[in-house]
Amino acid sequence: MHDHESSRLADEIARLVRMGARFRGMLKTGDLGAEFSALMLLPPLRAMGPMRVTDLAEVKGADPSTVSRQAAQLVKAGLARREADPSDGRASRLAVTEAGVAACERIRQARVDMLTQVLTDWPADRVAAFTDLFEEFNNAVEASLRSDPASPPRETA
Repeated sequence: MHDHESSRLADEIARLVRMGARFRGMLKTGDLGAEFSALMLLPPLRAMGPMRVTDLAEVKGADPSTVSRQAAQLVKAGLARREADPSDGRASRLAVTEAGVAACERIRQARVDMLTQVLTDWPADRVAAFTDLFEEFNNAVEASLRSDPASPPRETA
């Protein structure tokens, strides 16, 4: 890829990141009782099953104290529960509740609805091509992150 195209892509990714909060604000999820960053702990918990907060922090690439605070929000909102860790009775792990599964579905459907609205004027073949390219891009970024010996920066929000 030419430097010019890499530069354009870098600018567009930065633009998407800057729109992040406004983009999330377009999601019509109602009040799920926790901040968005806390809600984003639910999908990996749902997919991977109950886990300790420290393990969840590792999966999210986030600071354990931040994840602990977010987990407390989820528990307070009834979207997750603490349970004893069967491998160590003194430790607890976080598990998604039925309400948490429903919240995951609401967030996912809100994303689908919002993207359907945003892409309403795009022909189906362009949406499919963009989706394929975006998936390929994400796979390349993930592969690069896995092969980079430098530890990733911690997420603090």
